[in-house]
Amino acid sequence: MKKFIGLVGFGYWGKNIFRNLRDLGVLYKACDSDDIRRNEYASQFPDVKFTDSFDELLKDENIKAVAIATPAVTHFTFAKKALFAGKDVYVEKPLSLSVEEGRELLKIADAKNRIVMVGHILQYHNAVIKLKNLINNGTLGKINYIYSNRLNMGKLRTEENILWSFAPHDISVILMLLGEEPVNVTAFGGDYISKGIYDTTMTTLEFRNGVKGHIFVSWLHPFKEQKLIVVGTKAMAVFDDMSKEKLFLYHHKVEWLNGKIPVAQKEDYEVVPIEQGEPLKAELQHFINCVKTRKTPVTDGEEGLRVLTVLEKCEKSLLGDKIKPATSAEKDIFVHESSFLDQGVKVGKGTKIWHFSHILKGSEIGENCVIGQNVMIGPDVKIGNRCKIQNNVSVFKGVTLEDDVFCGPSSVFTNVYNPRAFVERKNEFKPTIVKKGATIGANATVICGNTIGEYALIGAGAVVKKDVPSFAVMVGVPAKQVGWVSCAGNKLEFNSDNIAVDEFDGSRYKLRNINGKNFVEKI
Repeated sequence: MKKFIGLVGFGYWGKNIFRNLRDLGVLYKACDSDDIRRNEYASQFPDVKFTDSFDELLKDENIKAVAIATPAVTHFTFAKKALFAGKDVYVEKPLSLSVEEGRELLKIADAKNRIVMVGHILQYHNAVIKLKNLINNGTLGKINYIYSNRLNMGKLRTEENILWSFAPHDISVILMLLGEEPVNVTAFGGDYISKGIYDTTMTTLEFRNGVKGHIFVSWLHPFKEQKLIVVGTKAMAVFDDMSKEKLFLYHHKVEWLNGKIPVAQKEDYEVVPIEQGEPLKAELQHFINCVKTRKTPVTDGEEGLRVLTVLEKCEKSLLGDKIKPATSAEKDIFVHESSFLDQGVKVGKGTKIWHFSHILKGSEIGENCVIGQNVMIGPDVKIGNRCKIQNNVSVFKGVTLEDDVFCGPSSVFTNVYNPRAFVERKNEFKPTIVKKGATIGANATVICGNTIGEYALIGAGAVVKKDVPSFAVMVGVPAKQVGWVSCAGNKLEFNSDNIAVDEFDGSRYKLRNINGKNFVEKI
């Protein structure tokens, strides 16, 4: 097994992963949607294959594992598809954007016997490893307090806030150093650049063993600082990632004058020697070894899920005083302060509505749905339970989504077949129904007046102009059927008896033909 890893995304941080995987001799193919970047890399690195299609990468039998270095909002989708394709997965932090999604990924990985590793890079930093040894061997004494600052005037993001961008590193390290999860988490911050996108946050953590700490992250800071300080009864340790010597030990003491007055006794610090090495390369080498030996990674999916749990508690605390007041019937929903619910809108228990979304009058949203950023729904639209509507989607009047429907980012529904700005056609809306479990891919368009069958899968960018059978896969412009998928979204291969079995859960499907038309049913 020489070159066996596929990489999706080699932009802002992904370029570093590209470099290391190539240096380690395992990078077989790289995927990126940016044509200019992809062509530049293809000319510079002829030993690596390139593609703009993630599906093509997953179909390549030479690829046994996939590294994901795309925006955080896409981690869940890419990781899920890779796991279903039978690939081991390395995903940059965070694992996903919710504990629910993280658990789903771990469930799939367990069923497929696949490895999931999260890019919590500091756990592979020699200075952090040495710091853990100092704690374990008692050099610092009993730990009283631990805190970190990760500050910079750097890249300002609009797809995620500073908490999800910076804090996963520090949360991961603190949980590892202390060997337990916090019993109480609180957070506050400010959204000074983009309303609703926090660029500065302070998180406080309380642990069962009495240790307390904080995490201060910001991309509105005059200089770059990355420090983690551990205060013990015998000594204090400082991990300064911006310093040439990364780890320092301070043997300061507190003396009691007359047994009543505490007096600080300061001593010179000592530099703790550590081996040189690039943490990212060590992290990726660890992933490679785990793929080859089937060992569980240090930062496996379970570790990633623990970090997600803390992040969700931080987010809940951070936004707690900014959630719109809900009626007694809606007390278990979350609506971000930048979003609007018109009077009379009904929202089911457990549903989350994120930034800059608008739910118009008369609309009903079921339980445990996730409505992403900049989504418009309504008026008079009905959405079932457990639906996920990603960023920048408009669900217009006349569209109905049944349970478990997934709408990818920027997917489009229409409700008038021949619109004109100067012709009023509100009485000509044509109904569109998306049946249970169907998926509409990113940037796909569904022309009004059609029905998408149960568990059908509409490929990214497709344009649907006619009814779609249940379990059908549709791609292209206009969309044409290219195959069949299971309830879990896996490709169905039918035997001579027209029976297909999904290896994921053992479910069985029958291909039938009635009046010259094929259709699939679950048996």
